[in-house]
Amino acid sequence: MHFPPVAEFASRRSPVIGRGGMLASSQPLATAAGLSILRAGGTAADAAVATAAALNVTEPTSTGIGGDCFALYYHASTKRVLALNGSGRAPAALTLDLLSKQGLAELPNFHPYTVTVPGAAAGWADLIAAHGRLSLAQVLAPAIELAEGGFPVAPITSYFWGRGVANQLSQAPNGAELTIDGRAPQPGEIFRNPGLARTFRRLAEGGAAAFYEGEIAEAIVDVLAGTGGVMSTADLAAHRSTWDEPISADYRGYRIWECPPNGQGLAALLALNILESFDLRGQDPLGAERWHLMIEAMRLAFADARWHVADGATNPAPLDALLSKQYAAQRAALLDPQRAVADVQRGRPLTSSGTVYFSVVDGEGNACSFINSNYQGFGTGIVPKGWGFTLQNRGHGFSLDPGHPNALAPGKRPYHTIIPAMITHASNDALFACYGVMGGFMQPQGHMQVAVGLIDDGLDPQAALDRPRFCIEDGTAGLGVSLEQGLPAETQTQLAAMGHTVREVGGLQRATFGRGQIILRESDTGVLWGGSDPRADGLAMTL
Repeated sequence: MHFPPVAEFASRRSPVIGRGGMLASSQPLATAAGLSILRAGGTAADAAVATAAALNVTEPTSTGIGGDCFALYYHASTKRVLALNGSGRAPAALTLDLLSKQGLAELPNFHPYTVTVPGAAAGWADLIAAHGRLSLAQVLAPAIELAEGGFPVAPITSYFWGRGVANQLSQAPNGAELTIDGRAPQPGEIFRNPGLARTFRRLAEGGAAAFYEGEIAEAIVDVLAGTGGVMSTADLAAHRSTWDEPISADYRGYRIWECPPNGQGLAALLALNILESFDLRGQDPLGAERWHLMIEAMRLAFADARWHVADGATNPAPLDALLSKQYAAQRAALLDPQRAVADVQRGRPLTSSGTVYFSVVDGEGNACSFINSNYQGFGTGIVPKGWGFTLQNRGHGFSLDPGHPNALAPGKRPYHTIIPAMITHASNDALFACYGVMGGFMQPQGHMQVAVGLIDDGLDPQAALDRPRFCIEDGTAGLGVSLEQGLPAETQTQLAAMGHTVREVGGLQRATFGRGQIILRESDTGVLWGGSDPRADGLAMTL
């Protein structure tokens, strides 16, 4: 790798460089927890679960065992990328007919019907069983210590904790368990969560079954029943993770990997396939010409993804056709290099038949790209009494249109915004980057923008994360786009002249543009280059 010399340094901070293993997350204490597992001889999988659990403690505003997870795992010895789907399904009693009878034309954000079975606990256990070396008890020990002993809350986390108290926890059953006397902890204030420590101890002793059966499962069902929910202990006991075949697309000599639907990683690959038709390297990286192309490619990609991303077990998408270069050329031909197109429609490919993200690479070159989420901050904010975690509202991702592939149905997984990513060299399958950008519908947009920075511009991971971003909010149609403060004023003016409805966003609202983590690996030396998003509290660290 040949990154710009120090004399050309234009980043907010230097990339982290090491060799023996590296971890990048949005919370320093979670990064340290994962590194302690690497030091103890654990693999990237072991460290990933330790980090996920520690993030549940230190950033419950975004993630937790009451939510879902996805992972891509790179197995260094075989050079294979494997995909773990740790998302849960709708309760058996939750139907469109039930919602219709209750007069619900749409689901409110924090309604108990939005609670799908939490998949994280099983996902953690399954990742360790397949690719770990340590026991679940060893891996969860750092998080248990943080939850019992307490930790000082980070500044950005404190801000979003306050929003969560106002929006969810103050109204949700048992939400006060995640407050200090009904308020959010202040920056630097110690927060303890004995209920979550209790949950993790049960998981450490009994494995995933301790979460999906027995006291915890009963507490989940009881609190939901008390608010009108329909989840049963049978729904929880029936939950299983799945190992899926990852999807990928070649982009200028690199292969970008994503989990298949029901995750929205498809959108990132569709956009990159379209962009491959254009010479981005000859353009100003922060100029209107390139930004217009990226925004329009993303709009075209979302138009397809919002139809085709659904539970692959019930509504499989024509992935081979969607990801073909022929289809990409068709879609690219619709892109006007001079003007924004308002009415973007999904295509018709020819066929023959919302979160924490972190990255870890161990000393052997195994890598885990991992994402875990409650959705919309604290999810529903509903807490099973005494267990210290909130229940997700991932079911809000379902369509209530019975003719849509993503229509709500019993036992079905919803459209999922959380997606991990990975990049390998197309020529030899060697690992290039383990990365991701969290944040609702920003995620595939962030994946695409970061990949362009790494591949087209040759940026180091920290510089790629520091670069301003755009966000087509909610992945919707139309011409509205948020632009991050720091983008040249001339570019904003030119984009507006091309037909985009632009809005500049800065301050703490920069979280709109996601929070990413990147680790690059030099295949010849094993040297690791890490970066952590300045829009979060975290950092990259190396052994």
